[in-house]
Amino acid sequence: MSLTQAPPLSFEDTAVAFASKSDGELRKMYALFAAMNNNSLVKTGGGLMKTALKWHVPGTKFLIKNSIFDQFCGGESIQDCLPVIQELARYQIGTILDYSVEGEGTDKSFDETTTELLATIDLAHRSESIPFSVFKVTGVADSAILEKVQRGVALTPTEQASYERSKKRINAICARAHQYGVRVFIDAEESWFQETIDQLTYEMMQRYNRESAIVWNTYQLYRQDRLDAIKKAYEDAVQGGYYLGGKLVRGAYMEKEARVAASQGRQNPINPSKQATDDLYNESLRFCVEHADHISICAGTHNEASSLLLTELMQENGLQPNDPRMWFAQLYGMSDNLTYNLANAGYNTAKYVPYGPVASVMPYLLRRADENTAIAGQTSREFLLIQKEMNRRKAQKR
Repeated sequence: MSLTQAPPLSFEDTAVAFASKSDGELRKMYALFAAMNNNSLVKTGGGLMKTALKWHVPGTKFLIKNSIFDQFCGGESIQDCLPVIQELARYQIGTILDYSVEGEGTDKSFDETTTELLATIDLAHRSESIPFSVFKVTGVADSAILEKVQRGVALTPTEQASYERSKKRINAICARAHQYGVRVFIDAEESWFQETIDQLTYEMMQRYNRESAIVWNTYQLYRQDRLDAIKKAYEDAVQGGYYLGGKLVRGAYMEKEARVAASQGRQNPINPSKQATDDLYNESLRFCVEHADHISICAGTHNEASSLLLTELMQENGLQPNDPRMWFAQLYGMSDNLTYNLANAGYNTAKYVPYGPVASVMPYLLRRADENTAIAGQTSREFLLIQKEMNRRKAQKR
C-alpha cells in the first residue's frame, strides 16, 4: 500500500472501531465500563472478588470470567486464545500473547513460566497472526537478586547459582525466538532493578539481533532518563553491529516508584507532570523514527495524540504504513478506536492479549480496573465511544 492510498485515519470512527462487536457485545461492554467509571465500586468490588475466589464462593469464577475477564483476557490457556487470535486477524490485527500469571518466586514456578513462554513462541512461529511474544524477567528470575546485582552487592554462592539459572532461562527464550524468527518483548519493571534487566536484554540483543531486531527492550517514558537510555542503546547497537528493538510505553508503577524513592531518600525518577511524560514520549518517537536505520519500535500506547504523531512522523520520513520496523499496540479490551482504525489504515497493529487461570490473573485484572478508574478520562473515553456506536447503530436501524 502506498502512502497516498492509505485510508483516512480517524480515531472517532466507531463503525470501524467496533465492527467486530455484535449489538449484544456492545451492550455488555457498555455495562462493564459504566461500572468501571465508579471508583468506589471498583475498589469495593475488587476486594470482594479476591475474597470470594480465595474462599471458593460458588459462582464467583463464572461471574468474573463472563465480565471483566472476558473483556480483558483471551482465555485461561493458549488453546482458549485461538478464537480471539483468529477474530483479531480478520481485521489485520496481530496478537501478542501475554502469560499474565504472577509466579511464586521459586525455581519450579520460573521453569513452568519458561516452558509456557516457549510455547507462545512456538505458536507464533506457526502463525502469521502473532507478530511478537513477551515476558517479564521477574517471571523467570528472583527480583531480590536482580536488585542486589544492580546495587553492586555481592551475591552469595546460592544466589549466584540462582542468577545463573535465570540467565539460562532468558537465553533459552531468546534463542528460541531467534531460531524461529519471532520477535520478543522484554517488559520494563521497577527502576531499582531495571538496570539489571536492561543489561541482560542488551546482552541478548548483541547475541541475537545481528540480522534484525528479534529481542526488544521496553522503555517507560514516565521516567526522566529513558530517552537518554534509548540514545545510548542506539549508539551501542550501531557500534556493536546489531539492531535495537524498543517498545515505548508511558509506564506502570508511578505511585510505587514515588513511594520507594521517598523511603530510600533518593530522587523520584518519574517526570514531574503528565505533560512532561507526553513530551518525552513524543520526543522519543521522533528520535526513533529518524533513526529507523537501526531502530525498530512499537508504540505501546492508548494515547491518541502520540499514535497520530507516529503516523505523521512515518509519513514525514518516507516510511510506509506497513514498514516492518514500525508497530502500534494496545491492550485487549481497550482503545479499539485506535487499534482497529490503525489496522484499517494499513499500519502494523497488535493487541496485547493476556491469558491464564482466572484466579492467577486477578492481580492483572484488578490493575486494569484500577488504572482505568485512575487515569483521568480513560474509562469515560471508552464509555462514550461505545455509547456513540450504540447510538449510531440505533439511528441506522430507524
